[in-house]
This record gives sequence, structure tokens and C-alpha cells, in this order.
Amino acid sequence: MNKVYGSAAEALDGLLRDGILIAAGGFGLCGIPELLLNAIRDNGAKDLTFASNNAGVDDFGIGILLQSKQVKKMMSSYVGENAEFMRQYLSGELELEFNPQGTLAERMRAGGCGIPGFYTKTGVGTVIADGKEHKDFNGETYILEEGIFADLSIVKAWKADPTGNLVFRKTARNFNPPAAMCGKVCVVEVEEIVETGSLDPDSIHLPGIYVHRIVQGEHEKRIEQRTIRQKEAV
Repeated sequence: MNKVYGSAAEALDGLLRDGILIAAGGFGLCGIPELLLNAIRDNGAKDLTFASNNAGVDDFGIGILLQSKQVKKMMSSYVGENAEFMRQYLSGELELEFNPQGTLAERMRAGGCGIPGFYTKTGVGTVIADGKEHKDFNGETYILEEGIFADLSIVKAWKADPTGNLVFRKTARNFNPPAAMCGKVCVVEVEEIVETGSLDPDSIHLPGIYVHRIVQGEHEKRIEQRTIRQKEAV
């Protein structure tokens, strides 16, 4: 099976349609599948639901799909840094399902492992628990959270071999592995494709069994918040 495609648009060919659920990797602007997000914008698919830690910023990441009005719902844990997100949510144009950060990651991982639901203490006694099943274990109350089973996963990795084995670089690993796991089809963009067998098996973060399509490209790698120190007077 050939998993390597020539462009992001080619890698997504036949996978996009209106109304699907997409799991996207990334944290802030770190490790986001920017090439695939651009291709989704160009495709024009709409009424999309995204399971992603956040929605990028106004002109980068999922933010570009908010600008083009292609996103119907976000399943996220952090929604700051995006004025258009705030505007659409407050005006009722965008649905939002808040998830505690660890819960969101575990919901993705659970979906990738075929687990339909799990119990967690996180969110008990808050609005997060509203409408969810409660169950006591050893005198402690837990709430039931459902695994995420996405129609499509889009993630970014540092290196891949042609079979889809992935290596992520430092904190860009973040949400990418669980997001990759929970999709019926997983499309990955990478900085470098190396020869099969050249990756140290102990260094592979996600095995190729989860990966269906790969595209290599150039990435912008923006800094979300640049903090500098004023030069001291001599």
C-alpha cells in the first residue's frame, strides 16, 4: 500500500464531506497540521465538527476555517487567543463542547483503543458533569465520558517512514498521537520522510498501523506568544 501522497489536497482526496467529525492534533500553534487545514479550507467542506485542544488563532490553524465559516462545532479544552471564535460563539453561530484537557486527550485515546466510554472524577460537581451518568467507586463519584470516534484524523509529525511509523519532535507530540488514533482514516503531514527501517523502533511514537496517508511539506512554525526581556542599561 502506498501511503505517500504528493500534496495535502491529494492526501485528503475523497475523505472530505460536509458534516464530518475531524480530530486534529496540536496545542496552541505547536504541532498543528497546518497544510492539511489549508487544504480543508480550499476544499470548502462545511458544517464540520473539530475535536481539538484549541482552535488556533484568527489567521492560522483551525482559525482559518472559522473565518471561512466551515466549522459548525468545536470540542475543545482551551478557546482563548481567537477573537473570531469568541465572536461566533457569543453570537450563537458556533457550538462549543468544553472538555477538561486530560479528558479530551483520554476521549481520543479511548476511541483509538475501541473503548466506548470511561469514568473520571474530573468535572464532578461542575457544569461539565451536567447530563452525564454518575457512578460511585469506593466511595468516590465519577462521571461517564464517551470515547471520540472521528471520521478523519489530521496530525503533524516530525518524521515518518513510508509505512507510516511516526516520530514527533518534543512538545509537538502533545495531542497528535491520541488524535491520530481515534480517526477512521488518519492523514499525517510531516517535515521529513525517511527510508523504511531507518527509524529506531524504540524511538517510534506512533506505529504505522494507525496511519493511512502521508504528505511531506514545508511548515511555518509560528510562535503564539513571544515573550522577550528588555535589555538592561549598561
